[in-house]
Amino acid sequence: MKFGQQAVLFFSTGFFTGYLPFAPGTFGTLPALPLCYLLSTRTPGVSAVFILVFIALAVLLAHSSEKMLGKKDPGSIVIDEMAGMMVTLAWLPFNFFTAVAGFVVFRLLDIFKPFPIRYLERKIAGGAGIVIDDVVAGIIANITLRIIIYLLGN
Repeated sequence: MKFGQQAVLFFSTGFFTGYLPFAPGTFGTLPALPLCYLLSTRTPGVSAVFILVFIALAVLLAHSSEKMLGKKDPGSIVIDEMAGMMVTLAWLPFNFFTAVAGFVVFRLLDIFKPFPIRYLERKIAGGAGIVIDDVVAGIIANITLRIIIYLLGN
């Protein structure tokens, strides 16, 4: 395998966390947390641009990895979970509560895939299909977190 292919797999598997034998999506979400913290220290505009560029790169890397691995949406590709987690915590204060609650809400949505998440996962092929369901789960998780924070008065 060439260096370029190894690099694609390195990033698309969340620095190889996607190869863990159990719960690769859960562990693959964790590398996004330091990025979420860094984004919380930036302006909303900078964060938005970073997240959009990350999502676009995630689509490209997931598409390439899917072809290299010869499987449709292999579980080892977790860059989509990283993108979804960044959307989950976008423009929210980064603290222990939001990080843990966001992680839990996002993972539950990603695992159970309520409408329209599962629908999008099934209808869109390639890298876009791998990533879009997690981005939508992140949007729903972000809205859910905002409601929770509002109700708790934080």
